[in-house]
Amino acid sequence: MRLLHTMLRVGDLDKSIDFYTNVLGMKLLRRHEYPDGRFTLAFVGYQSEEQGAVIELTHNWDTPGYNLGDGYGHIALEVDDAYATCAAVKAKGGVVTREAGPMKHGTTVIAFVADPDGYKIEFIQKKGRVD
Repeated sequence: MRLLHTMLRVGDLDKSIDFYTNVLGMKLLRRHEYPDGRFTLAFVGYQSEEQGAVIELTHNWDTPGYNLGDGYGHIALEVDDAYATCAAVKAKGGVVTREAGPMKHGTTVIAFVADPDGYKIEFIQKKGRVD
């Protein structure tokens, strides 16, 4: 078995694709419309679906937004430098919700950003890099 993807429901698919590709640097791997079901699926990731897990963005045409609820946590991405990654996100118009710095009760450097729908993405700085 292997993890294939995580699915997120999004209100504005083009805005979400722009965030994941232009702000976070993922690639749009595939996109397909299902007119009979009135939804579109887009898959984004850093690798092909054969090489690693990806994110499925699901846009239901008649639903402009979602309540995220209190059960969802976040998606985590490993980065070389959390400080520089946050600066790059801000430069591209992204929203940093927790600036880079050591985690509470630990030394791992983390940061959080939010996508256009409010989903949180955590940046975890690679071990061995200390700022």
